[in-house]
This record gives sequence, structure tokens and C-alpha cells, in this order.
Amino acid sequence: MSDDALAPTAEAVLVHLCKSVVSSPDEVSVEASEAGDERVRFDVTVNKDDMGRVIGRRGRVASAIRTVVGAAGAKDGVSTEVEFVE
Repeated sequence: MSDDALAPTAEAVLVHLCKSVVSSPDEVSVEASEAGDERVRFDVTVNKDDMGRVIGRRGRVASAIRTVVGAAGAKDGVSTEVEFVE
């Protein structure tokens, strides 16, 4: 893994997906941290009014985002966790 970004492809995909879903894309922030061996955790913060948009009905949007980011993380050689922080 590189020093500047833990999983650059996964992080770029996550930021793009979240900004595409919310109504306030400027307020999306993603913080990456190591969560163990070859594991990266992303904490996503969005405007409180957009939280429902990124989670979706029954968590379907959040689940889809986690799936796509997981695939991008595989390209980076890591497994990923995505948490939506209020």
C-alpha cells in the first residue's frame, strides 16, 4: 500500500458515488484508516439532510455503495469497510 492513500481507487469511487447521491456534494467527506491487516475503513460524513439518501430504503443504497467500493478495494489489494457517520 502507498503512503499517501491507503486505497486510492476505492476512496475515489466512494467519494464519487456519495457525491452523486446527495444534494449537498460539497459536504461529503471521507476519512480512511487502517482497520487491521490489508483492511481499510472509510468513515463517510454527509450533511444530516442527506443521510437518508446515502442509506436508502432498508439500507439498499448503502449496501450497493459498500459492494462497489469493495470491488474497487480488491483492485487496490485490500478489503474495505464503509461506515456512514452522523
